[in-house]
Formats: sequence, C-alpha cells, structure tokens
Amino acid sequence: MNEHMVSGVSLPDVYHASLMALDKIGEITPCPDYNTTQKELSMTLCVQEPLREPMISKLFIGGYRELEQYRQEMLDGILDFEIEKGNWAYTYHSRMAEQIPFILQELRRNPDSRRAVIDVRDWKHDAGNDNPACLQHLQFFIRGGKLHLKVLFRSNDACKATYMNAFALIMLQKRIAEELGVEMGSYTHRANSFHCYERDLPLLEGYVRRIRQDEDITYDYAGEWELLMEEARPEIAAAVEKLRKGT
Repeated sequence: MNEHMVSGVSLPDVYHASLMALDKIGEITPCPDYNTTQKELSMTLCVQEPLREPMISKLFIGGYRELEQYRQEMLDGILDFEIEKGNWAYTYHSRMAEQIPFILQELRRNPDSRRAVIDVRDWKHDAGNDNPACLQHLQFFIRGGKLHLKVLFRSNDACKATYMNAFALIMLQKRIAEELGVEMGSYTHRANSFHCYERDLPLLEGYVRRIRQDEDITYDYAGEWELLMEEARPEIAAAVEKLRKGT
C-alpha cells in the first residue's frame, strides 16, 4: 500500500497536493463493501499555518452554505437530534463534545501534556454499525506556545469529504486555542485509506486538471466567504428545524 506525505503552508496548498498525489500514485484496490473499486493510498497532510489565506478551496462538493452547515454539525451538534430520533447511531459532535472539557483541563494542567486525546471510535458500537466512524481520534499539543492538532481517519473520501473534514476540524482547533489563550499551530491530517471511488474518478481527474492549469481555485475565508457563511445561518437553522420536526 503506497504511503505519501504532503506539506505546505495553507490548507488549499496541501489539499490540492494530496489530490495530485492520489491521482498519480494511488493504486486501484477492491472495495467489496460498496461493490466497487477505488484509487487509494495512505496519506498524511501537514498544514503549517491552517488559518493562512486563501483558506477556501473551490475543489469540494458544495459551497459556502454546505461548508457552514458542516462546520455547525461538527462544532455545535446541530444534527445531534437525529440520534434521539433513532435515525443515526452517532455524530462526530456527540462523541467529541463531552471530551473537550478534559482537553481544556489537561492542557491547562500541563501545557506540555501528551494526554490531550479525543477518542471518536467506539468499537463496541462501530463494530456492528453499517456506517462506523471514519474519524478515529484527535490529539492536541501545545508546543512553542501554539496549539497543534493531529487527527487520524481510518478512511477518507478525498474528493467528497477531506476538505470539509479538515476545514471543520481546523475551526475546532481555533476554538480550543482561543479558549486556552494560545496561538494556532499546525494541523496534521492522517488518512490510512485516502481514496476516490471508481464512480468519482472523473471528478478527481477534473480537479487535477484544474490544479495543473493553475486556475483560480481558491477564495479567502476572511471577508467574503466568512460573511456568506454567516448569512447562510438563518437558512440553515430553518432547514434544521424543519428536519427536527419531520415536516
């Protein structure tokens, strides 16, 4: 199984390099659980300055509304009610939220700690779940007065999930850094299976073509996109409430 690491300053820099690597050196492997094949390798993405602009990549499925909704799902648990309704077994937020106070307590107790870990995988539930958690764990470090975050995914859909996953987790990192009163450090995103399903290979090829042609494929987050995401919040809240009520 091929192993690769990409490193760069901004999130789009690193994400785009990871797509290029998957296209070039990914191997075609079977994926019998979904009756398909996939292009796959093990990938580590190292983002040196997660908040460096431009922070938004155009190469993901969705736009500012979808990105804002996903950020809220991950950080604020706006769809956690689906668990109570019996529609979902878990959300990432539901598994992370109760552990965040420990992270804050531990890093205040010992800023040099190596124990500030959030476990997302729950093997007792995930072993019998048709949709086990892809995100496995997060580890926070304070080094040099900065908060660094390292995350592990057992499986990560390169074209349809990775960018949104990384963006939301960086926003979580930012929130915790602000709570602790420290600066933002690096963000490292490890995917043991970084893949693109057979049906999405044309999407991957299209992304790579745009990267190679040096098209304008980024936006600044601060300013226009941040404002657009904020403006989408009432629409998101209305849609979530409608879903909650089942109407």
